[in-house]
Amino acid sequence: MDALLSSLANLEFYLALAAVLGVAWGIVGGALPGISPSITMALLLPFTYALEPSMAIVLLASTYVGAEYGGSIPAILIRTPGTNAAAAAVIDGYEMNRQGKAGLALGISLYSGVIGSLIGLLALVLLSEPLAKLALAFTPPAYFALGILGLSVIVSLSGESLVKGLIAALLGLMISTIGTDPVSGISRFTFGFSDLLSGIQPILIMVGLFAMSELLKQASTQDEVRVKTAPRIQFPDNALKKRLILPQSIGALFGGFEGVMPGAGGTIASFMSYNEAKRWSKSKHEFGKGSPEGIAAPETANNTVAETSLIPLLSFGIPGSNSTAILLGGFLIHGLIPGPMLFSRSGEIVGDLYAGLLIAAIALLFIGITIMPACIWLVNRPRPYLNAFILALIMSGIYSINNSLFELSVVLVAGIIGYFMRLLKFPFLPTVLGLVLGFMIESNFRRSLLLSGDELSIFVSDRISLVLLSVAGLFIIGSLAKRLLQTLIGNSEKQLPSSAES
Repeated sequence: MDALLSSLANLEFYLALAAVLGVAWGIVGGALPGISPSITMALLLPFTYALEPSMAIVLLASTYVGAEYGGSIPAILIRTPGTNAAAAAVIDGYEMNRQGKAGLALGISLYSGVIGSLIGLLALVLLSEPLAKLALAFTPPAYFALGILGLSVIVSLSGESLVKGLIAALLGLMISTIGTDPVSGISRFTFGFSDLLSGIQPILIMVGLFAMSELLKQASTQDEVRVKTAPRIQFPDNALKKRLILPQSIGALFGGFEGVMPGAGGTIASFMSYNEAKRWSKSKHEFGKGSPEGIAAPETANNTVAETSLIPLLSFGIPGSNSTAILLGGFLIHGLIPGPMLFSRSGEIVGDLYAGLLIAAIALLFIGITIMPACIWLVNRPRPYLNAFILALIMSGIYSINNSLFELSVVLVAGIIGYFMRLLKFPFLPTVLGLVLGFMIESNFRRSLLLSGDELSIFVSDRISLVLLSVAGLFIIGSLAKRLLQTLIGNSEKQLPSSAES
């Protein structure tokens, strides 16, 4: 809290400007169906090289905040969620639109999003630093165990197929080994290319996987007819605000919990919040038919997640979602390593991030009102024009980093790989986790062995390492057990019709 107050007291104009611009860009990106928050952030990532570290981090984080709200705009107006987390808002938001209440639905979404952002920011400020202090005593074995804990999240991020998730993670780990050996200094897997001596920057893989592959995917889909009028946002009156307190509280609760759980994210929080809001509502019959509570709960949840998902990133350096993985790339670009030492070495950056997120939450209210006509105009543009603009943005941004055609080719190759991963339904986040955590795991594993004289017992003799490895084991066992239970239930449900017929 002291870091937030100190940064607000010494707030500079460029930070406030970065927060406002980030929110505006996030809303626009979120409003475009198929352009997720992570892709919106990835498009911006190359341009942060030339910025001050604080400005770059605030710009990316504010984009995340804006995109989570922006996804509700097409969800309500054209029944097409701009983001995965906005899918729950489609159920009642579009019904309210059909009833001529599109303005009120958008107002409830914006009002709930601002509340969720403020609650999430409070949790972020109160929890991040205390958790990071616990990690200050980390040794090389502990950092290795922390990396393993991060990789254990892959079990819950693998979608329907655990094997595909593991393959995707292995791909990321393989890419992380390209370059110079962290201990011996020997080059490896460079195949004679001097451009690979320093390894492949995570930003190139992230932009390729998320943004370039999405362009390739959209190039094969048919353009859709969009809404042609921009409704005026109407905020709920006092009576409706009182009615929305309970669903908003439920959304904030699930958003806070799911945000700090790696791999959960806004989509799960939104649907769980929707379900519980319906369970506790006095007007259950309205859900699915245009219930204001059915918009308030999920929109509060996914905007809370946008803030609380930064807690494991700042405290332990572990990104729990695609968007926080992109933000991690922003930190790494400027030589900042999220985790235990971030608060002591770069405490001012953390304070600026808090202050920027507060401004972003407030700016969300005003920008959300004024930018609606622009969002509708953009959504109405032909898809080929939008894709051409985004492609030019990607190419110019990547080339501006080091003026390297080789890096452009890396992005193109990563985009092609990402396209086929989409077709084969391979998840992206395990690849990003493997890429980002690979160096930390390998370097600390080898340092630990050097300290112990090649004795593996160092990983269980170190108390922190033992605890983290145990948690990773429990997480893996729990996730596998949950998957097994779901499989058994699914198989039993399939057998019910056949047994009834016999």
